[in-house]
Amino acid sequence: MSKNLFITGTGTDVGKTYVAGLILKKLAGCQKHAGYFKAAMSGNEYGNDNRLIPGDALFIKKISGISQPLDTMCPYVYEHAYSPHLASRIEGNPVRMDIVEDGFKKVCAAYDYVTVEGSGGILCPIRFDEEKIMLEDIVKTLDLSCLLIADAGLGTINNVVLTAEYMRSKNLPLKGIILNRFHPGNVMEEDNLKMCEYLTGLRVLACVKENDTTLDIDIGILTSLYE
Repeated sequence: MSKNLFITGTGTDVGKTYVAGLILKKLAGCQKHAGYFKAAMSGNEYGNDNRLIPGDALFIKKISGISQPLDTMCPYVYEHAYSPHLASRIEGNPVRMDIVEDGFKKVCAAYDYVTVEGSGGILCPIRFDEEKIMLEDIVKTLDLSCLLIADAGLGTINNVVLTAEYMRSKNLPLKGIILNRFHPGNVMEEDNLKMCEYLTGLRVLACVKENDTTLDIDIGILTSLYE
């Protein structure tokens, strides 16, 4: 039985994929059999075989060094860089929860620690037509605990606290925070860290600097986040 963790962010482009890659690299480097899964990826390009390449998954493989086959990492891949609900409305192939569950279970059967990455922020619509699926529905269906990634800079107090409070209101278990693009010694970012911890009651478990190639976190603390 695998242990699993969901990676969400305060919004788009805060570095979820980058940090997820460092997490997987840390697990793999400590001899943990680590796998990755993402229900839906948008903003992808076509390869030479005229098939969409799941860019986030490819990045994860490169930064982490894991050998997981690319085609097991994400069941829904879209070209347009929109929320999955809109990308699928334009391109077809809307997300089905049973397909997501099946793909996730296969990854869980093959790996001991599975890191699941969300699309955008926690309020991202995954499907919105005759069937409505929000990202939080995937988190609940897959029974995942969560880790929040946030940019360390201006505005992060508001973004972190609002996200944390929303997740609590939806009974989504949040284990902690990682700050990305952190500059040690920066008075504002150091204060952001303290204020985020105070206002949410959550620990900032790690700070990732720009271009970091490793995640500075104790492996015991990291693995304890997985359930």
